[in-house]
Amino acid sequence: MQRYSRKKVSYRIFRVVLFLVVAGLAYGAYYIHSLLPIITGYPAKYLCSAVFVSGREQSEVEAMDLHFSFIRYAKNTVDLNDSSVTSSFLWGKSKAIYRKGFGATLLRDVAENDLRKVKFPASEQPFNPDTTQWPLGNVMPKKENSADTVKLERIAEKLLDDDGYTGHAFGFMVVHKGVPVVEAYQPQFNEKTRFLSWSMAKSVTNALAGLLVKDGKWNLDQVAAIPEWQSDDRKKITINDLLQMQSGLRWNEDYGNRSDVTVMLYCENDFAKFTYNQPMVYPAGTHWYYSSGSVNVLNYLMRKTIGSDADYFRFSQNRLFNKIGMTNAVFEVDASGTQVGSSYVYATVRDYARFGLLYLNDGKLNGEQILPEGWVKYTTTPASDSRGGYGALFWLNQAKAFPSAPTDMYSCNGHDGQQIFIIPSKELVVVVVGYSPKPDRVMKFDELLDDVLKTIQ
Repeated sequence: MQRYSRKKVSYRIFRVVLFLVVAGLAYGAYYIHSLLPIITGYPAKYLCSAVFVSGREQSEVEAMDLHFSFIRYAKNTVDLNDSSVTSSFLWGKSKAIYRKGFGATLLRDVAENDLRKVKFPASEQPFNPDTTQWPLGNVMPKKENSADTVKLERIAEKLLDDDGYTGHAFGFMVVHKGVPVVEAYQPQFNEKTRFLSWSMAKSVTNALAGLLVKDGKWNLDQVAAIPEWQSDDRKKITINDLLQMQSGLRWNEDYGNRSDVTVMLYCENDFAKFTYNQPMVYPAGTHWYYSSGSVNVLNYLMRKTIGSDADYFRFSQNRLFNKIGMTNAVFEVDASGTQVGSSYVYATVRDYARFGLLYLNDGKLNGEQILPEGWVKYTTTPASDSRGGYGALFWLNQAKAFPSAPTDMYSCNGHDGQQIFIIPSKELVVVVVGYSPKPDRVMKFDELLDDVLKTIQ
């Protein structure tokens, strides 16, 4: 009897263990399945842009930018004939296509043929950059004597050749009193290479919002007219709330797992719709937290405000990029056709410096008031709940996040180490683009800024 009972107990334990093992395997398979669009979507989109927008080599991108986590195990196929990249891992597969003017777009819930039928509206380059003086063009002025260029060259060498500030910079530029005083690149890049902005694109969205305010089409206190919001408290969200990242919409910006931001970028076809369908978790204007989704809602609202898609695509090109010399910049779109203002601008280091100069000069460049008067002051006014750390799609240094830099510094910050530092009191713009993915390899930007500031007289 006792032996029978022991067998019965052992059998029950076996069944429980078997159930747990099967359940664990099932959950593991389900979880991996949920990650496959991200594991394959990230390299497909990233590599497509890198090859067809930036002109980089597949092997170089895979060895540096895509050599992490599960992403490194994806098999990537670049098709030069149809300008596409297909990435696969286990049973998952994703494809991104390149279209002139639009850059690379990840195919999600859209027919490839339908997407390829959409053409970027033609527009002529307003001037020849190679024969036009800086800042609009690439004919560079003589360097200022107000900066120690010898020391700056040593800083560039330490940054780019030795990884002396950790991280891994691709390009570097310092502009003092409007004049470039140092410019340097890794050997595979140059002044014509377009680099991914990541979240520096948010600050570009700030500029476009300013232009709509200047045109009288937007005001900061107007509510965002989204039909899906009209039956609940989301109808109280204003343009200002979205610009200052205080919308109150639920959002998770964790890039390390399946989060709202990774689902939006790699699983969805309409980034704004995914965001504006999120529920409200705080009253509008009361809580600050970082949200890439809120910025894509702004870009969607711009598209609705402008109306015609052709005019919408020309808007950033003609009203901003061409005005400040960013004539070859590419503002990529999601599968629905809305520009991805959270993440996907491609531009040269010089272009990013020009953008910094626009804000350093209070919205003026080349003698023209491009942004509305007072826009930069608004931009650098802290959001009410940000503790001096964030304005309107620009980061602020009022809380001394960078102790070596003045408190009037503000910046465009991008994932993996993209930066435009703007320091009005020093008449200084510092641009760094590169790749700094690991916690122990994050760029020591404060040390870099300290060294640069010591070269300025």
